[in-house]
Amino acid sequence: MGADLAGRVNELRRGKAGKLIARRMREFKDLSRKGNKEWFSELCFCVLTANSTARLGMKIQRELGSKGFLTLPLGELRHKLRTAGHRFSNTRAHFIVEARRFRNIKNIIERFTDARQARGWLVENVRGLGYKESSHFLRNVGFDDLAILDRHVLSVLHEYGLIDEVSRPLTRGRYLEIEEKLVRLAEKLGLTLGELDLYLWYLKTGEVLK
Repeated sequence: MGADLAGRVNELRRGKAGKLIARRMREFKDLSRKGNKEWFSELCFCVLTANSTARLGMKIQRELGSKGFLTLPLGELRHKLRTAGHRFSNTRAHFIVEARRFRNIKNIIERFTDARQARGWLVENVRGLGYKESSHFLRNVGFDDLAILDRHVLSVLHEYGLIDEVSRPLTRGRYLEIEEKLVRLAEKLGLTLGELDLYLWYLKTGEVLK
């Protein structure tokens, strides 16, 4: 149950995973100090990971950079996503082009005093971002108090008995309900939700990506 999972996370903290995750969290803080272009690139990365993989999103992000996300014509962007192997190249290209009206995304997000309010704005205004993707983006730009409930994290929670089933997509209410369970677990461990997510992801995949 929850105690078993807490014990497993504490084991990881003492080993290689702890060092990798501490470094990744520092990288997120570094990104938080960057500008609108870098934040927009991270927003596009999170659009790309929906129903795909973080690894593919990272590959495309490296290839296109913020300039590509901001300036490529729709057709060329769609072609590059398809060539990279994205299953939803057409839809994601449209989402990214539409999101360019929020190219000042850092300025927008910094108007909010609460991360959950910022997440709500993203869900309502940026096509392609649900609660998971919005939480992912905000964590990667330095907000560490939101849960990222992807299939790997949900699977771990199910395996350790914290949730009864892995059902997706999650309703808003169910997302917030599970997030509250992770808030309590993170408090017990003395971790932020952002750190805890990386540990749960590592438990399932053996990797620390972003």
